[in-house]
Amino acid sequence: MKSTVKKLPCSEVEFEIEVPAEELDRFIEKACFNLGKDLEVKGFRKGKMPKELIEKEIGKEKILIEAANMAVEENYRKAVLENKIEAVFQPKIEVKKLALGNPFVFSAKTAVLPEVSLPDYKKIASKVERKEINIEDKEIEPALKWLQKSRAKFSAKNQSVQKGDFVEIEYSSPQIGQEVQKDGFILGEGHFLPGFEEKIIGMKSGEEKENITLNKDGKEIIIKAKVISVQNVELSEVNDEFAKSLGKFDNLDALKKNIKQGLVLEKEQAEKQRARQEILERIGEKTKVEIPDALIENEQKQMLENLKKMVSERLNPVRDSVSGEEAQKEGISNGVKIPFADYLSKIKKTEKEILDSFFPQAQKKVRNYLILREIGKKELDLSPFEKGERVDSEEIKKYATEAERIEKIFQLLEKS
Repeated sequence: MKSTVKKLPCSEVEFEIEVPAEELDRFIEKACFNLGKDLEVKGFRKGKMPKELIEKEIGKEKILIEAANMAVEENYRKAVLENKIEAVFQPKIEVKKLALGNPFVFSAKTAVLPEVSLPDYKKIASKVERKEINIEDKEIEPALKWLQKSRAKFSAKNQSVQKGDFVEIEYSSPQIGQEVQKDGFILGEGHFLPGFEEKIIGMKSGEEKENITLNKDGKEIIIKAKVISVQNVELSEVNDEFAKSLGKFDNLDALKKNIKQGLVLEKEQAEKQRARQEILERIGEKTKVEIPDALIENEQKQMLENLKKMVSERLNPVRDSVSGEEAQKEGISNGVKIPFADYLSKIKKTEKEILDSFFPQAQKKVRNYLILREIGKKELDLSPFEKGERVDSEEIKKYATEAERIEKIFQLLEKS
């Protein structure tokens, strides 16, 4: 095999590979065997037919094409390894010359991991400071209220719905699909769109309302709702006895201390992620790298698939006060499933417009991955080629998601 490599713009390379005629003959023999092993012809055992008969039954052209495919796969892999090219996607193959008794010539164009010119990343990381974590007493109250509600006692109520009651409802809307949905919540806590809960105050168990008109993002939504049941909610007083009922606390102060410790850990984790993101941002501002379009496009497609999954599983335009554009960025709580086409119609965007809107975020994610990978190569000896491994799209995906390696890189930067 002979191969030459030409560098192209946007971190692409093109191989031109020549497979000698005698080597192509070897692939033809193998292709003939592979295609003929399942042939059944009277007078011959399965897989034991002579080559001439197989060629007659299958055709020389089909055998030659199969041989060429096999030659491409094996020789492209050799060329990548010999030239230490870090290819990240399947190549685009173009056959230049293919004929019996002649060398087989083909080209292979592929995106590669680009060269990354890093600044003094340790110095940059050393200048990023962590913010001091403080927990105020008022931040503990929401957690106490949640615990209080989680231990609430419920009893049936025959009177009309009032704020503070637990209500179970069924509802549907032409704007979100006619399928009837069920939900249960404490009335008055902003569970649904603004205005919805006020509309069902005073309703009784079994009562329906046909036309509850609400406004969402400047659009009118008509909801049909039915109250299934109403229950009184009895909340325990938050005191020492309440704290003891939770199992391991001597008094209310011990419970508050435990909640505070949890909030501290939560904020520390959030601050660590914020600082790490700032480190990457600052390093990225001074990093020189030509990112292949293919890597960004692949990331955009993945983000779009994630959005489709989120919408189909969890988006609820009534329960969640979230606009269509916000839904592209934020996790949505459990709700009604809607087709993605309906979602696009609601936010008045095409799939391409959403895909294009992901470009800045996708570019940043790929850039950050390349930065972390390059630092890992320098500091942690993570170069796949130094270990004699082949890099392909699956290896890159695996490498990018290895949290342990990423954590080691960040820990190194944080010690700078």
